[in-house]
Amino acid sequence: MDSFEINKLIGGLLGTVFVVFSVGIVSDALFASPTPEKPGFAIEATEEPAEGGPAAPAAEAKPIADLLANANAEAGAAVFKKCQACHSGEKGGPNKVGPDLWDIVDRPVAEHAGFAYSGGMKEFSKDGAEKWTYDNLNHFLTSPKKLVKGTAMSFAGLPKDEDRANVIAYLRTLSDSPKPLPTPGASADAAAPAEGAAPAKPAEGEAPAEGAAPAKPAEGAAPAEGEAPAKPPEGEAPAAPAQ
Repeated sequence: MDSFEINKLIGGLLGTVFVVFSVGIVSDALFASPTPEKPGFAIEATEEPAEGGPAAPAAEAKPIADLLANANAEAGAAVFKKCQACHSGEKGGPNKVGPDLWDIVDRPVAEHAGFAYSGGMKEFSKDGAEKWTYDNLNHFLTSPKKLVKGTAMSFAGLPKDEDRANVIAYLRTLSDSPKPLPTPGASADAAAPAEGAAPAKPAEGEAPAEGAAPAKPAEGAAPAEGEAPAKPPEGEAPAAPAQ
């Protein structure tokens, strides 16, 4: 092989290396992805408790009665636009993907005429015994599939308390006779006894509460059957038995 052939081979090799190197530089320039100065969103990971350690307490849900006390029906009408693709809210309105929501508050679950409900909703209905109370509406709008197992409703829910309260306040207005709003704090007040109220008396035959003093017999009353008579004060003569 003469020197001319060797030069051709070396030149071809160098040309190939140059082309490959040039393509790499151009592709890096075209498809470069610089790191953003500020990330679009931050991913927050919840820390799981150590094995065997106590679980973090869940945030206590606010009662719907308290949320409705400050709800805004007009703001709820704006949020309800998300629902109008599947639901109508007019009196006598058509059923769409979901049933018409006119007069929904306190309406029996899965009982709206002309709509084919899912098996999960029928089971939750208990043959119409369950109603769309304010509390049921609140839980359903939080997470439909969590409250009603097997529901066909694909809506993810409204996680914000304010949005749910506003929508429920708006749904309440879709009626000829809007249902009364629940009293805020009624359930909590009913559980606690009134300040200064006397404790409840134990049922007949039931032992008094631990630490409670036994009731004193009325003055002059005969002792109960099988009970020893009360001793008179020191120096005082015993009372004469009744005739």
